[in-house]
Amino acid sequence: MKLDGREIAEKLYGELKERVGKLKKKKIVPHLVVILVGENPASVAYVTLKQRKGEEIGAEVTILRYDTTVTTEELVEKVKLLNVDPYVHGILIQRPLPDQIDVDKLELTTDPEKDIDGFHPKSPYTLPLPLAVGKILEETYAQTKTPTKCKDWLQSKNIVLLGKGPTGGGPIIEYFKKLDVRPTLIDSKTKDPEKIMKQADIVISAVGRKNTVIAKTLKKGVVLISVGINRGENKKLHGDYEEDDIKDVASYYTPTPGGVGPVNVAMLMDNLLTATEKQTSV
Repeated sequence: MKLDGREIAEKLYGELKERVGKLKKKKIVPHLVVILVGENPASVAYVTLKQRKGEEIGAEVTILRYDTTVTTEELVEKVKLLNVDPYVHGILIQRPLPDQIDVDKLELTTDPEKDIDGFHPKSPYTLPLPLAVGKILEETYAQTKTPTKCKDWLQSKNIVLLGKGPTGGGPIIEYFKKLDVRPTLIDSKTKDPEKIMKQADIVISAVGRKNTVIAKTLKKGVVLISVGINRGENKKLHGDYEEDDIKDVASYYTPTPGGVGPVNVAMLMDNLLTATEKQTSV
């Protein structure tokens, strides 16, 4: 069964619109500022989506565009101004950035209370990506009609995670730790990964390479979530598996596009509203 991320996200947007409505009654408009460097097609598309979805729920999203020649110092000065602007509630620095930019310095410069992407060490917000994976797993749990709590259901499953990158698998591992869930990690050094995959009840792939997951290595009835994405020769987005290959093996799976991505944006907007509420004491 396909897990439609767009449908899951739309449910969340309904709740977010209600929260924005309460803020606007107090003359408060949630405001996110996105710093975009260069014209990376994937980044431009993703930022445009964030802007559109933010405006749909009644928030304001400003995109600050910079040429790839911009310096770390220039961006740091802008972030400092945004930190003290009371009408800016969220700051997001779109990745990837050019090699000359000191990403760590930008992260540490950003006010933790406005770092809705959750990269600052003291940010009170969880990264949207693992929150999105969590929401999708909650939806899967609801579909199974298992007579336990979702947390108990997850703890009973053999979960395998592919990839441990700082913007993918790494944050997902940290998210699961809070739920006392310990997934088995597969990376380039893992011995006999196919044997591990064959035993998995849930596979979360955060690699970003086509055909990382193939049907012959999966157990019948597995739940598949593709976090990783890549752009094929046809310019279309692909996940870490091909839907036609796995759809008869998996009991539930996310498609690409339309899987984790839409829920990820919705969880970012959820963080924005939480930040706005905290900063305005609503």
